[in-house]
Amino acid sequence: MNLTRAEARERAELIDVESYDINLDLTRGDEVFGSTTVVRFSAEAGASTFIDAVTAKVHRITLNGVGLDPAAVSDGVRIQLPNLAASNELVVEADAFYMNTGEGLHRFVDPVDNEVYLYSQFEVPDSRRMFSVFEQPDLKAGFRFTVTAPAHWDVISNSPTPEPVPADAADTEQPRATWSFDPTPRISSYITALIAGPYQSVRSELTSSDGRTVPLGVFARRSLMEYLDAENIFELTRQGFAFYEAQFGTPYPFEKYDQLFVPEFNAGAMENAGAVTFLESYVFRSRVPDATVERRAITVLHELAHMWFGDLVTMRWWNDLWLNESFAEFMSALAAAEATEFKQAWTTFASMEKAWAYRQDQLPTTHPIVAEIRDLEDVQVNFDGITYAKGASVLKQLVAWVGQDKFMQGVREYFGKHSWSNTELSDLLSELETASGRDLTEWSAKWLETAGVNTLRPVLEVDDDGVIASFAIHQTAIAEYPTLRPHRLAIGFYDTDENGKLRRSHRVELDVDGERTEVPELAGRTRPDLILLNDDDLAYAKIRLDDASWHLATRRLRDIADSLPRTLVWASAWDAARDGEIPARNYVELVLQNIASESDSSVVQVLLRQLATTLTFYVAPLDRQAMTAAAADSLWDLSREAAPGSDSQLQFVKAFASHAETAEQMATVASLFSGEVTLEGLEVDSDLRWELLSALVAGGLMGEPAIAAELDRDATATGQLAAAAARAALPTAESKAAAWEAIVERSDLPNAAQRAAIGGFSRVHDTSLLEPYADRYFDSIRDVWASRTHEIAQQIVVGLYPSRLTTQDTVDRTDAFLASLGDEAPALRRLLLESRDGVVRALKAQAADH
Repeated sequence: MNLTRAEARERAELIDVESYDINLDLTRGDEVFGSTTVVRFSAEAGASTFIDAVTAKVHRITLNGVGLDPAAVSDGVRIQLPNLAASNELVVEADAFYMNTGEGLHRFVDPVDNEVYLYSQFEVPDSRRMFSVFEQPDLKAGFRFTVTAPAHWDVISNSPTPEPVPADAADTEQPRATWSFDPTPRISSYITALIAGPYQSVRSELTSSDGRTVPLGVFARRSLMEYLDAENIFELTRQGFAFYEAQFGTPYPFEKYDQLFVPEFNAGAMENAGAVTFLESYVFRSRVPDATVERRAITVLHELAHMWFGDLVTMRWWNDLWLNESFAEFMSALAAAEATEFKQAWTTFASMEKAWAYRQDQLPTTHPIVAEIRDLEDVQVNFDGITYAKGASVLKQLVAWVGQDKFMQGVREYFGKHSWSNTELSDLLSELETASGRDLTEWSAKWLETAGVNTLRPVLEVDDDGVIASFAIHQTAIAEYPTLRPHRLAIGFYDTDENGKLRRSHRVELDVDGERTEVPELAGRTRPDLILLNDDDLAYAKIRLDDASWHLATRRLRDIADSLPRTLVWASAWDAARDGEIPARNYVELVLQNIASESDSSVVQVLLRQLATTLTFYVAPLDRQAMTAAAADSLWDLSREAAPGSDSQLQFVKAFASHAETAEQMATVASLFSGEVTLEGLEVDSDLRWELLSALVAGGLMGEPAIAAELDRDATATGQLAAAAARAALPTAESKAAAWEAIVERSDLPNAAQRAAIGGFSRVHDTSLLEPYADRYFDSIRDVWASRTHEIAQQIVVGLYPSRLTTQDTVDRTDAFLASLGDEAPALRRLLLESRDGVVRALKAQAADH
């Protein structure tokens, strides 16, 4: 199933693809569909190559009119193509499998009405699961799809949906129809798409910058349409179109723009050209935190940015995946902040994306932003915090350095020169250099080609009168990644105003480089109450405060008036707790004493997640139970004190339920669930009921009868997933054994059901329930990795790793397995090293928690 970069490079030198004609028959039953592909391509005469085709059965293969024996040339993954002509036509008639893993052509049955819904997901290498294809991004072509499906379905692809033509007589019991799509422009196969089923839609349109009318569509399953906020999606889309077309100087490149919310999706979204698919959880059937609404908006803008960066201009090979994702990540935050209601998007970016980047960059598996991608396995585990968040952070710093106008000028030239083609990093950098007048060679070498994160600290001397005598910034790096990098950053001085709020009173922006950078312009100024390095969050670096600033900030964190500098102080405190520089209990106290004053929903969400991590992994084991109980009590107090109906009230209640352990706390959760206890403004809706019930199940207060009753009440796909998680969370040896058997041994769970069961399996108050599975985990994962698809295997390897058994024994077992694994499966090795690092870091933090 793998493809190496060397194989891809060799194939690209041999052939050039003109077009694909793909005929799909979706009426052949529950397991397979018909897939006939006609490929026209030129080649070096006499050469041989292969085409990718993951098939259930190959019926016929014809190359230039000559039949090839499927048994001789096809192994179910590749079809060998010998003795090519200068101009070639290949016809492959095959059956392909429907998938339930979220890869290839995924098939889902809605439990509400038993209707079938299909969608494709091809990135990285899975268009080959739907049709025969040269599966690599630099072999672009036009794709023409012809699809036969039940007549009552809607069928959506990259090109506008044509009028279907009946494929059967009118009185046929289950009539079929055929949709014949126009060919796409020249695009890569991984952004082609097919979404089919009785999807319902809302339609609109907009006018592009070149005067074209662009049709818009928003789609969801029939049973979810009552919850679909299509107008919000359309508003964001219009704002994104106007912003991107102005910034990029290039009109939207495709004929229409459909956005489809699909079931059992693995990621947040996928940038299929003109037919973007989204995680169905973004259709809100219950109230969600404002942070989730903002995350949906950022995702909408992220995918829209890909229509230019990724779809119109595409990387040559997956080593430049980071540029696709980092650019979309950066642009989505910029668009949100400058063109939508989400003006605080950079605060969210600092709180969420950068925290992800810093965490990833401190793992033993960290890698340069421009990573070495030797094969498909490398890229499939590289959708990480470096590829997305660090890359976007570095781009933000680059924009601050060269100027946003110059940066966008270079981007406009890039699109003008490379539309519909494939590029490498050097193509973009050369345009940015020309536009900005800066040489980016050293910047690229230090920022893109080396790994690790630097730490910056202020070093200052203050005289007896409180005047700064000298000020410098000290930069360090760890021994394994010793590069000291140039940083563009600001230093903010904050003083207390007449209302008792800490507000910025002075700001200096400068370039920092080397081990020590003097800041002479700050000498002679009165020392402020708080000094904040990396004010405005321009740089990518871990920040430490001087002692006086640290003590003041932790006492008066809630007094910092603006959300972004407050978030930067939060980030510094979290770094220190994760690194074992401050006791974990101090961080718990800091969160619980200050979170009520947080105004930003995304920051509250991140802080509550970090609180959970700290209580579960970083607090000293002997004190964990007492500290968790105290934290739960505080969260319940916060819930009752929060403004009725507020976002914080909802988030605090959810956090309280997840941490509740004592008899009194569990009784409160039960009373919320039953309605005996109410909070003004809080609606205990379907999703919150499941969260409360799951807490009661994990705590042993409710069991299978309550789960079954709730599922009768909510007999939807979401209800089924919540029930699967709750059943796996039952605190009995029997329930854990049943969950393990379903996840690891049976291997027939759909992707979403498996993900839910994994989450429930690890949700325990008593970790002894998990102890029997540590050895079984290491005995199983080699086979799991070899026999399951990438997505399913990664869920199991990461999700079932015995991290809750936070002991040296877990580290030792991991080391023994890694020694036996050797170089057999590099991607599996990477995932285990990352999980192991989490336990090692937790043990270090626990040792410092006193």
